[in-house]
Amino acid sequence: MVEEKEILKKLGQLLGADRIKHSIGVKECAVKLASIYNEDVGKTAIAGLLHDCAKDFDDDQLIQKAKEYDIKLDPVSLSQKELIHAPVGAKIAKHIFKIKDKDILTAIEYHTYGKKNMTKLEKIIYLADLIELGRDYPGVEELRALAEKDLDRAVLKALDNSIIHVIAKGGLIHPNTIEARNYLINELNIKKE
Repeated sequence: MVEEKEILKKLGQLLGADRIKHSIGVKECAVKLASIYNEDVGKTAIAGLLHDCAKDFDDDQLIQKAKEYDIKLDPVSLSQKELIHAPVGAKIAKHIFKIKDKDILTAIEYHTYGKKNMTKLEKIIYLADLIELGRDYPGVEELRALAEKDLDRAVLKALDNSIIHVIAKGGLIHPNTIEARNYLINELNIKKE
């Protein structure tokens, strides 16, 4: 595995101080969740640190990197370009940070809008990004508490919050978010039976 010091050094060339602080917060939160839910802590730490490695690129840079890496952009991402940092980030993690682990790369790729049938690591990174200690918004404390009790219900609540937030802003809801939510609801209903 790649050394954390090495990752932080390279991240310093891509991200500002606030984004690095957030990335460290996500790593710490994700590692805590990984220990609760028996996920690989090493993989989780790397995914947490690298999840936003393309976040400080401007829209033009994101589009350029997506073309370079042959990423097919959906209409929602083209309309809301901040979403592009996730798939571009996965490619940067692979090519610049030399991450080969597919689990880490998909956790980075889907951390903004989720997807149906998310792996445990994908859920942890998705959630940690929203509840790391630097986050402060109405309902974050309840979501943090739920995250330590029930990973699936916490991810479902986070997806619901995200959808409500995007609707309030008048934005487009990514189809992956809806698929992730519907899939989780079906899974939770099956567990009830």
